[in-house]
Amino acid sequence: MKISLPVLTRRAALRLGMAGTTGLLAAPAVLAQGSRSRNEPPTVLQIVDTAIEQQDVAKDFFIGSLAAWQDFSKQDILRGRTVVHRKLEIDSTAKDWSAGLAELRDNPSIVAVSGSVSEGAARQLAQHLAAAKLPLAHVAPWLHDIDKADERTFPIFANRQMQIRHALRSLSMVGVREIGAVYATSRDRNLYKASVANAAAALKLQVVGFEGADDPRDLGRQMSARSPVVMLFLGGTPELARFTQGLADQSRQRYVVALAEVNLQILRQMGAVPTIPVIGAQVVPLTRSQMPVVQAYRGTLARLFDEPTSSLSLAGYLGARYTQQVLAAMTGPIDRPSVLSAFQQRQAIDLGGFRVAYDAQGLGSTYVTQSMLTVEGREVG
Repeated sequence: MKISLPVLTRRAALRLGMAGTTGLLAAPAVLAQGSRSRNEPPTVLQIVDTAIEQQDVAKDFFIGSLAAWQDFSKQDILRGRTVVHRKLEIDSTAKDWSAGLAELRDNPSIVAVSGSVSEGAARQLAQHLAAAKLPLAHVAPWLHDIDKADERTFPIFANRQMQIRHALRSLSMVGVREIGAVYATSRDRNLYKASVANAAAALKLQVVGFEGADDPRDLGRQMSARSPVVMLFLGGTPELARFTQGLADQSRQRYVVALAEVNLQILRQMGAVPTIPVIGAQVVPLTRSQMPVVQAYRGTLARLFDEPTSSLSLAGYLGARYTQQVLAAMTGPIDRPSVLSAFQQRQAIDLGGFRVAYDAQGLGSTYVTQSMLTVEGREVG
């Protein structure tokens, strides 16, 4: 007997597991919670960050993943075999990851981790898996701070260096020769300063750095008449909203360029000043693209959730689709060694127009595009 999966609203989906540690999506099965049996079917686990400052990223990304897995469960793509998708929540700011790592180490039914999000959670998980030498595929993480992938990490989105290069190249092509680099926190400065300097030097752009304020709004207020018109912002969505509030005190019009961590769709809700144009680098196509995979994403999201499209949920959808396509191509058993081996082949895959093709560094995509949040609050690109 096949049990139909319920159609969920976003709020219902997020309630499942967001207050606890597990949320289960099986195929075919029903959504459930509770302790896990070691006799369960092969499981693809998704790490979702519960840190408050990351929820604007993690929730949207997870919704896209969930839509793809729920749609997948209704099709016999695995030719009679069953794969379970389950969420494990971890706070990326917590010092103790022992419970989550024990689950990965001791539950052999977990054959892969797919779509770990946020950036902080994905980075820490990659480090933990490497340190433990755990032979577990870490697929399609929301991980941008990476220059070379190890034998168990399979990133499918352009890394931060590629995003910065794309953003700065676009600026240089329209005649901008000087930019401001705004580091929201000391951590952002440590992570991004070298990458910004290298990319700017390659394009012969001058960079003026702004950092050190406890509140990003104060960074915006530091601007003077001689400060650059275009500012590259390195930080998250809440910090960018505060920064634009500081810029609003300036008489000179400025433009802000942000990277993929910023959620343009909710930037205004977090208090961003509408009169400050924001340009966002995106590592996925625009959500209104006619690319077949994007059309499939829009249709699935509209059918299963009462939620508008966003670049982050599209990223989650693409990560799940890539994972599913590799699993579907397997002909033998679906277990840890065979799944890791399948991903280690790093075969080029076309996901309906979004191409994953690994380079010598193990990075799966160089795709970066840009969209702009206008003063009217519309996203154009």
